[in-house]
Amino acid sequence: QLQLVESGGGLVQPGGSLRLSCAASGFTLDYYTIGWFRQAPGKEREGVSCISGRVGGAYYADYEDSVKGRFTISRDNAKSTAYLQMNSLKPEDTAVYYCAATPPRGGRLCPLENQYDYWGQGTQVTVSS
Repeated sequence: QLQLVESGGGLVQPGGSLRLSCAASGFTLDYYTIGWFRQAPGKEREGVSCISGRVGGAYYADYEDSVKGRFTISRDNAKSTAYLQMNSLKPEDTAVYYCAATPPRGGRLCPLENQYDYWGQGTQVTVSS
């Protein structure tokens, strides 16, 4: 059974850091594009970041503007796990964070939300003093 499981969420003060993990089971992530999304209360789910599968030996990442310079996406294919390092957290980063995976789609680097085949259950991140 193909499954993604997020972990690492929690309560953190503004300016703090968290690292989210997304562990895959039932398949290997090597060539999958991984995306991180979040959904705040009363808001639609939005894309935060994505990282491509291996392309010519390299991986490519992109970020939503509000998290650029603060969040870093990475992957460890040997562990079938992707990560989202979140620094300088702000109260507006509070949301449920989801990871998702899809085989390469071609075209844009970060697939649209409805193009992802596999989703995790989400992990809550709360930024508050």
